[in-house]
Amino acid sequence: MTAAPRSPWGEVPPAESTIARVISAAGCREEEIASVVDSSGPERVAEILVDEIVCRMDLPPVELDQEIVVQLLFTHGAKSVAHLVKAGSAGATCEPGEAPEPHARIEQDLCEAVRAVFGPSGDRAAATRRLELRGSGTPQAFVQPPTAFWVTQRLLATMDDRDQIGLTELASRHGSDKWGIHHYTRHYQHHFEPLRDRPLTVLEIGVGGLSGGSTGYGAPDKGGGSLRMWKRYFPRALVYGMDVADKQALSEQRITVLRADQSDPAELRRVVEETGPLDIVIDDGSHRSEHVLTSFHTLFPYVRNGGLYVIEDLQTSYWPRFGGNSEVFDSPTTSVGFLKSLVDGLNHEEILDSGGRAPGAHDRHIKGLHFYHNIVFVEKGLNAEGGGPAWLRHPPRRRQ
Repeated sequence: MTAAPRSPWGEVPPAESTIARVISAAGCREEEIASVVDSSGPERVAEILVDEIVCRMDLPPVELDQEIVVQLLFTHGAKSVAHLVKAGSAGATCEPGEAPEPHARIEQDLCEAVRAVFGPSGDRAAATRRLELRGSGTPQAFVQPPTAFWVTQRLLATMDDRDQIGLTELASRHGSDKWGIHHYTRHYQHHFEPLRDRPLTVLEIGVGGLSGGSTGYGAPDKGGGSLRMWKRYFPRALVYGMDVADKQALSEQRITVLRADQSDPAELRRVVEETGPLDIVIDDGSHRSEHVLTSFHTLFPYVRNGGLYVIEDLQTSYWPRFGGNSEVFDSPTTSVGFLKSLVDGLNHEEILDSGGRAPGAHDRHIKGLHFYHNIVFVEKGLNAEGGGPAWLRHPPRRRQ
């Protein structure tokens, strides 16, 4: 097996990164989780866990009468790692360390916590968890439970992943235009829900972020709403964003933003050297037909079987400003014209040789096409079920 190329974008290929190994191990036996914890260090794994917990807490903007401090203590053999989660009116933050009198204290085996946060939903466990709530035995707590109880419950719900939030809600929360300006979220949820619990690699072309009203998308600290939406929707995914503008400042845990031009095949291949094989590609980039086609031809071979390639905003295929055409509807140089040709490729084994159609590069590798208003989902997979019998393909000969 050929070794994966070293990445020109970073020192460590994604398959070797700590977060990727933690996510992968979380679905395995406890011994394998422990092995990753040992090799990566309990401190680093606990740091990853707490960052993820705070990201998922989704505290609504409410006024708290005081800052709520929750002590997390993760144990691994004789080792203990302490972190603090602090919740206030502006949201939640985390830091390593201990507090003398936290409002709540949660202690749990580190390997079990890894499985709880990053494992498949059916494997959630809290057998080693110990919870202490300050003031739980007071008369006041029976009359009016303190705010700290609610904050702690949100944290525990996050660890146990009990909140399966829909994509439309997440799009609204994170400022993604996939609902509102467009109405894509119900289609995304229909196709992505079966994949939601898997360890995935997701790449979205186009990070977004208007600068100066409507003058451009170049602001380095703007955009990324859809990337954050995907991170929240896919709890076990590594999410990559790609943009022609420098948006790398938007990177965070489980989100990596790369700079590349989708019209340049060499730069696209360099992106794949960073991401590794892809499970989902979403093209929400320039929407110019030639860029859409270049990206598809370059990236689709790197999509795993069973994966999906999504192209948004197909209306631009009809607009001259984007290289589209409203006069010739089957032009192979437009996005929709090219996609129409894939429909014939889907049925390539049924087409007669006398038809003169040359085999397409993607004929055997696309097993499904799903068209909706302005968006298409292309399913990657072997398309070789066989055609109909030869005797059925022509009308019967008339007897003389």
